Amino acid sequence: MRRPAHDSSPSGASASDVHPVLRRSAAPPAALDLLAQAQHGLDEAAASETPNERYAAAHLAALRTAAAVLAVRGRPETSARRRRAIRSAWEVLPEVAPELAEWSALFAAGADRRARAEAGIAGAADRRQADELLRSAEVFLRLVERMLVAQPALPRPLAAPADERPGSEASPSRAPSPGADPWSIGRWSRAG
Repeated sequence: MRRPAHDSSPSGASASDVHPVLRRSAAPPAALDLLAQAQHGLDEAAASETPNERYAAAHLAALRTAAAVLAVRGRPETSARRRRAIRSAWEVLPEVAPELAEWSALFAAGADRRARAEAGIAGAADRRQADELLRSAEVFLRLVERMLVAQPALPRPLAAPADERPGSEASPSRAPSPGADPWSIGRWSRAG
């Protein structure tokens, strides 16, 4: 079968002339680096022998996780008064990621205990508190990883091309519906 002498595409380009548009990563390298540092901090916390060390390392890992969200979603303050005020990541996080407000409150409540643990104050954190914070920081990191890495880098078109429609082989996997699982990516990424 012979190909037609002219191309029927509006631009006159054939399919082999089309170059794919590269998408940037969903999260910038700085955010990905912070997530990697947070994971390293969690590994360090899990290996820590004392509750104070475990608590401090787990809380710092959670702080790095929050910093990754701020690196992606944070915006410069618009008023001079707010720019001068020093605000903690736990205070800013709910403003840029309201879906993480409860996590922010949880870790903000532990900031003073972390400071005492880092200062070496005996009994600043007991083993149960350190283990609970470590588990919470691990869940927080996984949630943020899914939120930042799974969100699209570019707006999705209103009508997906035929090869991306649900049911086709090339269709990307979809996030579960928000009601299906309270920890699903769908629940957390919609407000962003």
